[in-house]
Amino acid sequence: MYLQYFGLSETPFSIAVNPRYLFMSPRHRDALAHLLYGVGSGGGFILLTGEVGTGKTTINRCLLEQLPPDTDIAIVLNPALNAQELLATVCDELGIAYDGNQPSLKTLTDSLHSYLLENHAQGRKTVLLIDEAQHLDFDVLEQIRLLTNLETHSEKLLQIVLIGQPELAQLLQRPELRQLNQRITARYTLAPLNPAETAAYIRHRLQIAGLPAGRELFPPDVVRGIHRATRGIPRLINVLCDRILLGTYGRNRTQADRQVLAQAIAEVLGEEGPASRRRQQLRVVAAAAGIMLLIAAVWWLARVGQPAVPVVAPAPVPTQAPAPAAPAATDVGKDAAALPATPAAAVASPTPSWELAPAQGLQALWQLQAAGPAPPLELLCDDSVRFPLSCHRGTADTWQDVIALNRPVLLDLITADRFAAAAVFLGEAAGNALLWSEAGLQRVPFTQLAPRWRGAYRLLWRPPEGFSGPVGRADSGPVVADIAGLFAKLDGQATPLSTGAYSLALAERVRLFQASQQLRADGVVGEQTLLRLNILAGRDLTAAEAAQRLAAEAAGQ
Repeated sequence: MYLQYFGLSETPFSIAVNPRYLFMSPRHRDALAHLLYGVGSGGGFILLTGEVGTGKTTINRCLLEQLPPDTDIAIVLNPALNAQELLATVCDELGIAYDGNQPSLKTLTDSLHSYLLENHAQGRKTVLLIDEAQHLDFDVLEQIRLLTNLETHSEKLLQIVLIGQPELAQLLQRPELRQLNQRITARYTLAPLNPAETAAYIRHRLQIAGLPAGRELFPPDVVRGIHRATRGIPRLINVLCDRILLGTYGRNRTQADRQVLAQAIAEVLGEEGPASRRRQQLRVVAAAAGIMLLIAAVWWLARVGQPAVPVVAPAPVPTQAPAPAAPAATDVGKDAAALPATPAAAVASPTPSWELAPAQGLQALWQLQAAGPAPPLELLCDDSVRFPLSCHRGTADTWQDVIALNRPVLLDLITADRFAAAAVFLGEAAGNALLWSEAGLQRVPFTQLAPRWRGAYRLLWRPPEGFSGPVGRADSGPVVADIAGLFAKLDGQATPLSTGAYSLALAERVRLFQASQQLRADGVVGEQTLLRLNILAGRDLTAAEAAQRLAAEAAGQ
């Protein structure tokens, strides 16, 4: 209806899976790399989970297209079957003959086993892919696990790929399924698109549909609204964008606006748009203000006629002497231990000098590690990868977990009166937390921080050149060369393992590094791998280096 009006050659936001509109975000490429790695590893289960509409079917299509020609695959799209029906479906998919009158589990398993042995003798691999696997019953999952017992001395005869919604991962955590869960050799959760990927996804589909160059149908503020409403789920983005284009056409406009967005959200998602929510919030605020005025009026009337109460001036509070400045240090551990502990009177004060507003803490963290002005602080930690420093959010259960990060960390605190606060944490010193403040480094007992910290933290790190998400075997270019250079520096090698393509040698080196760091050894370089690699290769500032720098600055003043 609106194609000619916008200069499009076809509908850009159809929910049908069209290979021409394939958009592989970094997380989709990472998911595909996990599946390809799992299929080639020669045994066990591969698990791919994700919310409805995040692109699991797209990943399936890509996997099927990239499987080696010596691979036979059986696809089960309707897993609402019992164990016997599932085995019969697998045999049908692979063209295995069996007694169709009264097939038993034994005859079906024997037929499948014979086929797998013959396929293996011919140098072929067999893959079973089960979609919507969250619907599988316990008995069926147990039967599927038993299929992996069909093996030779060196490898499994059947590779099984389970694809489903997040409930599948929860199902596999049940104690009675622990044997199956332990056989999963590769697993990946497909997350929705972030704001930048959502904008790229919308542009990509419009370009494929023939949108004339230089024309913009979705302004940035509308794209941000689309991401908030859909939470970055591609299928919802398609449905919402299609309705927005229809509404824009119906109003005879050349660009979508927030009014059309709000109407589309209400029609498609059954939710109120931003304008409606603001009106509702204003009504709530107005009602609360009216109640407060009523309470104040009652209190004032109750006070009328009462005898005046003399006002007693508060006693003057003695001025506390400032804490001595931190000494210069070359040995951070020794000098940090010599720093005076925060006096009890200072701890009892409403705002200790080490307690910062969240924005102030983030600004201090940036200035500690980067030269030049910081980007807008409200955008710095919005899950986008930024250069030269990117923000990483995390949670920790213990102080040891934070200390092990070995880098400056911004602790997200909550004050006694439930306001947000922050502290710049620089490690441990003599059994106390070493914190930054404008007055210098301070040692604060962990017991004073613990009641105000719920485990959330933020840190800044330097991503490789061109990094936008996990990097694996399907990637190449400067980002791979940068990662290989970090490993060369770490290993003291003059020549990196790769200068462009993600080679097998580099993948194996990544797996060895991940195993040594107690990470999942999948050969895919994500944020957790880079956080460890950057510290060990000297790219990121360590906590000790930060403390040395601050102590030296204090000594030079």
